[in-house]
Amino acid sequence: MKLILINGPNLNLLGTRETDVYGTETFESYFEKLKAQFPAIELSYYQSNIEGELISKIQEVGFSHTGIILNAGAYTHTSIGIADAIKAITTPVVEVHISNTFSRETFRHQSFISPHAKGVIIGFGLHSYHLAIQSFL
Repeated sequence: MKLILINGPNLNLLGTRETDVYGTETFESYFEKLKAQFPAIELSYYQSNIEGELISKIQEVGFSHTGIILNAGAYTHTSIGIADAIKAITTPVVEVHISNTFSRETFRHQSFISPHAKGVIIGFGLHSYHLAIQSFL
């Protein structure tokens, strides 16, 4: 099984960014824990703050991986391009959010990704990624 976790803008700042919302652990540290918890799964990780780079990565892995776990960050609520990339590939995508987007600003209540995702996991902190991996087992 081959899964990739793709994170969008500002998620490279996890551990220091809005720690009341996102916690104090870096994603790199958490990713090492995930790899240890799921040794039989080939896990990889990609992060970009640039929408086009995220689209290119989705297209690159979208026919060769078992699944994509995508936290598109703010692009979730704005990017028709990312939504179209997900529609164009055969690899299933699970949309993930660390915070409960429905308890935040109203603009975060809409996702262009959700209609094309296998499922959505929202609001369980970094554990949301663990739950997304389990959804592929």
